[in-house]
Amino acid sequence: MARVYATASQYEAYTGAPGPADIDVRLRRASQFLDREVFRYCVYAKDDGGLPTDALVAQAFADATSAQAEWGIDVGDTTGAAGVGWGRVEVGSVRLERSLTATSGADAPGRQVAPAVWDALQAPDLTADRLMIGVVVSC
Repeated sequence: MARVYATASQYEAYTGAPGPADIDVRLRRASQFLDREVFRYCVYAKDDGGLPTDALVAQAFADATSAQAEWGIDVGDTTGAAGVGWGRVEVGSVRLERSLTATSGADAPGRQVAPAVWDALQAPDLTADRLMIGVVVSC
């Protein structure tokens, strides 16, 4: 079962506004995205389900997840689909062109780690004994 690091009420507390009707889905997707892109490279105390046991780390993960969900809402595309499928677009005298074969959607804004995620994870109270970011371990 996928870990979800933030609730709708935590999202609302973080953003100061209620989330959209599908906020639980967006938070689940943001959690999965951050698991792949950020959290898997972190060392922190966790329970059997993989959730942080330290209250400060848990709050930072909730804030980071909320920030990622908010970013997806702001840019309007969390799947990368909006960035796929056009080779050439012309509007009046403006022409944009790119290769269709090189476009996967992975470079779409909604598929990037939100800048505010790093703000949440680099709070001064998150000392190395609580959270280490960017750790690579080999067996």
